[in-house]
Amino acid sequence: MGNKNYCIIMAGGIGSRFWPVSRTQRPKQFLDILGTGQSLIQQAFERIRKVIPVENIFIVTNVLYKSLVTNQIPEIKPSQILLEPDRRNTAPCVAYAIFEIQRICSDAIILVTPADHLILKEENFRNVIIKALAFADANDSLLTIGLKPLRPETGYGYIQVHETKADDVKSARIKKVKAFTEKPDIALARVFIDSGDFYWNSGIFVWSLETIMKAFEIHLPDIYVAFKKIYTHSKPSQQQIDAVYKDCQNISLDYGILEKAGNVHVLPSDFGWSDLGNWSAVYELSEKDTKGNAFIRGEVMTYNTKNCLIHLPNNKLLIINGLDGYIIVDSEDALLICKMQDEQKIKDYVNDITLKKGGKYL
Repeated sequence: MGNKNYCIIMAGGIGSRFWPVSRTQRPKQFLDILGTGQSLIQQAFERIRKVIPVENIFIVTNVLYKSLVTNQIPEIKPSQILLEPDRRNTAPCVAYAIFEIQRICSDAIILVTPADHLILKEENFRNVIIKALAFADANDSLLTIGLKPLRPETGYGYIQVHETKADDVKSARIKKVKAFTEKPDIALARVFIDSGDFYWNSGIFVWSLETIMKAFEIHLPDIYVAFKKIYTHSKPSQQQIDAVYKDCQNISLDYGILEKAGNVHVLPSDFGWSDLGNWSAVYELSEKDTKGNAFIRGEVMTYNTKNCLIHLPNNKLLIINGLDGYIIVDSEDALLICKMQDEQKIKDYVNDITLKKGGKYL
């Protein structure tokens, strides 16, 4: 690929749904959630470097995680790690990165991807990204990568497309977006599946620098002006970045730009994607024994137990008797035992821990 292709890896989240393994000081993206031998951000980096030159990959993360990025991805130079002082969602994150890229390459084509997603079909992924980069280079379009929904999932965002017309785009597979819908209830998700014109929103985007700059200027002018001001003459200091972030609204790319813009397209794809948003997603993707139990690390002996996810430290033995459909996750100082059907309550548990125990277990 040409040197004008760049990538922004967004790696600033805290992954509270994966408590007690994911903690404030070492969140989900820096963990080997699936027991593969690599953290999620390491897997993302290895995927991307096969399409984008290493020197053109930028990682945007919280200032707390600078050393984690440096240790896990030593190929990345310090100048390629962009540090956020606060969490302000994806729009300020991407604005920061595109202004940094503009200093280097004014005609860049940019891939934006989360650090914590799973992709099983990596060759398919590379082919999709190559096609998306070429499309973004030739079209004034904000391109999203959509996945054909496999089930009525309530935890994902959905993209509705217009019926493809010959003059819509140069590629018949790329479709114009009609609407975005965030995390529908189960009834609406079933309607989306049955209609056939909805895709899961992967949170992976491709666009030219010129196109995304224009979109920020039109739809999020406050963020655009704030970053443009500090990037006018030279690379800003970290103190200047910190000051801008204090005034940035907390807003996602989807809500701030993509739901408002008229030049949004989707490339339907299939590359074994999951956003790994919760322990249930890990369970679905893991190998299971004849009783439907998934074991990730540690030593486990089960009796009258089925349909459970067990995630342990490597040096621990666990005996389980009489459980059905539970999440059991053990860490050095905290143990979670929760019905899988009640998993959405984990964020509530984390909030309660904050109120009753402070930050000790977070």
